[in-house]
Amino acid sequence: MNTDKIYAEHLVNEYAPKDTSKVVALRKLDAKAKMPATVFTYTFGIVSALVTGVGMCLSMKVIGSGTAAMFVLGVIIGIIGFLGMAVNYPIYSKLLKKGKQKYAFEIMELAKEISEN
Repeated sequence: MNTDKIYAEHLVNEYAPKDTSKVVALRKLDAKAKMPATVFTYTFGIVSALVTGVGMCLSMKVIGSGTAAMFVLGVIIGIIGFLGMAVNYPIYSKLLKKGKQKYAFEIMELAKEISEN
């Protein structure tokens, strides 16, 4: 086995321009299909966690007036935040599926072109 040849091919691949490569285009399409679902999931998850935190703070009398009404309001807000976290993954799955369906044809065609060469 010629390790010099393998090393040389590795360097050529590393320094070759990748802007017009079909593999790079395939990766970009894959990222484009997944990005909206990922951004939504992170944003919705963070907001849900913050809502849960506000509810917990209200129910533990860290913020608010500390009355029984604030406690009940805090529990309700906390439950809303927990529900948001609970539905986050199913929403992510649906958005990811929709994004993959949207770009499936283009990705499959490009993958066929790459595999045929």
